[in-house]
Amino acid sequence: MPEINDIREAYASGSRISQIARDFHVDEKTVRKYLRKEDFSPSVPSPEERESKLDPYKEKIQSWIDSDNNVWYKQRHSAKRIYNRLKEEHAEFSLSYPTVQRYVKRYKIETKQVKTYQELVWHPGEAQVDFGEADFYEQGVCTRKKYLTVSFPHSNDGFSQVFGGETSECVCQGLKDIFEYIGGVPTVLVFDNATGVGRRIGEEIREAHLFQQMRAHYRFIARYCNPDSGHEKGSVENKVGYIRRNLFVPVPKYDSIEDYNRHLLDAHQAKAKEQHYKKPAIIEDLFLEDQAALMPLPTHPFDVCRYVYLNADSYGKVRIDDRHYYSTCPEFGGTEVLVGIKAHHIEVYDERNVLSVVHRRRFGPVRTDNLDYRTTLATLTKNVGAWRNSGVREMIPEQLRKNMDELCREELRETVRTLSFLTDRYSFETAVQALEEGFRNWIVNTYLDSFLKVRQSIFDGC
Repeated sequence: MPEINDIREAYASGSRISQIARDFHVDEKTVRKYLRKEDFSPSVPSPEERESKLDPYKEKIQSWIDSDNNVWYKQRHSAKRIYNRLKEEHAEFSLSYPTVQRYVKRYKIETKQVKTYQELVWHPGEAQVDFGEADFYEQGVCTRKKYLTVSFPHSNDGFSQVFGGETSECVCQGLKDIFEYIGGVPTVLVFDNATGVGRRIGEEIREAHLFQQMRAHYRFIARYCNPDSGHEKGSVENKVGYIRRNLFVPVPKYDSIEDYNRHLLDAHQAKAKEQHYKKPAIIEDLFLEDQAALMPLPTHPFDVCRYVYLNADSYGKVRIDDRHYYSTCPEFGGTEVLVGIKAHHIEVYDERNVLSVVHRRRFGPVRTDNLDYRTTLATLTKNVGAWRNSGVREMIPEQLRKNMDELCREELRETVRTLSFLTDRYSFETAVQALEEGFRNWIVNTYLDSFLKVRQSIFDGC
């Protein structure tokens, strides 16, 4: 272009075409062509097809990529796998991996096999919800658990809570704890289609009853992604990975999951001090805009508990989640028992709807039997002959166990009856302490009584 402009300027200055051709060392036809041309607008570039050393292999590469349309997406050909197959099946193949990678990417784009997404706009007060998975040392045992994550795309702030599973009780408890921590309720919550609160099947939304109650209580709007559409909630997808890499490495250790979850809520503060990855602002400042858009918390707290009536087996156990058994009372065997199912506990009620026993809730594919032998005391009082093989005997301290083993049948019956009475009145731990103190006093009094009798006989002999 600089030469064209110089030629046109020279002609405009009065130079002859023959002189211009000599000065610029070009043919006169070239000079006339540039002088006659009127449109110098940029033209749309057209791709230039050039021969490539990859040409002999392109048909095979295309067939491999096309055949993946009917294969699970996790087992489709990557560019690296295609490159390795070419090397394995063609001894003469010597091209580089980037050459193959560029062609695979271009072919997928041309055949529309690469998904493109529309960037969504998220307003303050809107949140996304999803579960992640990580290992934790709970009371010294390594257990794989789920963690619920709530992410606010507007500010990129997020919060997590750890649970044993992805049930509706876990989701509702996690949301409740996070709502109370941030001091408000998001206007919209976007859920993955696989969470325990509900799922979207076509245009139909099916929600768990407990979650429906919670949604009515807190008045937020729930939306569900399409199946296999993680891009619809990319903020929380990224947040789940961030939390696993930064908060759960090394593997956390705790004794109480409830205490650990309370401390976990404060863990967002370190990330909140950073600048937003796209916006020229600090995350915690942007989250103030999220908080300003939150709805107020309801006046009454929501009780996250699902109440059901379950049939107890002949041992007085009820089954929950198909493979986890929890003891009630032996006298409840064969009857319907009211059970309260919570995120971390299972509550069992008696016939008067009074709480009688609380179990730690179990999760996982392996069967568990959760026993509370304190509920068997009333039955043991009637059948004291089972004392040696009872679970209550295994729960009490060794010295108290030894003292009770030495009692006769009637004394043992009265002691068990006392233990049952004190347990109902106070607690099992308090009852055990009272019996230990009673046996210590009884032993001391018995020893003193025997000592006095011996001393008196010595005096009488003298």
